[in-house]
Amino acid sequence: MDDADTPSGPTRRSLLIGGAAGVAAASLPIAGQAADDAASVPVSAPADAAGLTRITLQVNGQPRQLAIDARVSLLDALREHLRLTGSKKGCDHGQCGACTVLVNGRRINSCLTLAVMHEGDAVTTIEGLGAPPRLHAMQAAFVKHDGFQCGYCTPGQICSAVGMLAELRGGMPSHVTADLAGRPSLSDEELRERMSGNICRCAAYPNIVAAIRDVAGAAA
Repeated sequence: MDDADTPSGPTRRSLLIGGAAGVAAASLPIAGQAADDAASVPVSAPADAAGLTRITLQVNGQPRQLAIDARVSLLDALREHLRLTGSKKGCDHGQCGACTVLVNGRRINSCLTLAVMHEGDAVTTIEGLGAPPRLHAMQAAFVKHDGFQCGYCTPGQICSAVGMLAELRGGMPSHVTADLAGRPSLSDEELRERMSGNICRCAAYPNIVAAIRDVAGAAA
């Protein structure tokens, strides 16, 4: 028995063909709609129309303009948009300190803050502290005391140490400071507490402590 229509009604084949034709017709745009839709799409949308935000950061002493998604972290803005890859992405949860940078002189975890929150702020990365042949004193001390092994945490350690010594000079207490009214000293307990947010998986802590003490002693 073939699939031709019979006097009794349509066959399975004719129903399938008719259904497919109906679906195809339904998917076609209404006359004139396609042209209207095409005309409504800009050829090249400006940054704000594309859902991006324009910001200016003072990075390592230079103004840097960015057009970025408002959800981009400061760390990703530095690494992916400005190609300053010295700051490392370790845990991306603010637990390891590898992404530490200085913002207006204060150390922060750049993975935990959004770039758009820092319009006009002065951001200093490891590249901005110094580079051969003119190293920052803390960079030179880390080299002198072998304060690194794999080196992945080192940029964050150095930026954090620089910020930490500035906190000490400003008299900022820590959780282990006994006299909140006095100027805290760089005791072993203070140093460990203040640098506890920076993890070294290679366990170069004694050398890191020696490097920081070297710089602190020279500054004193």
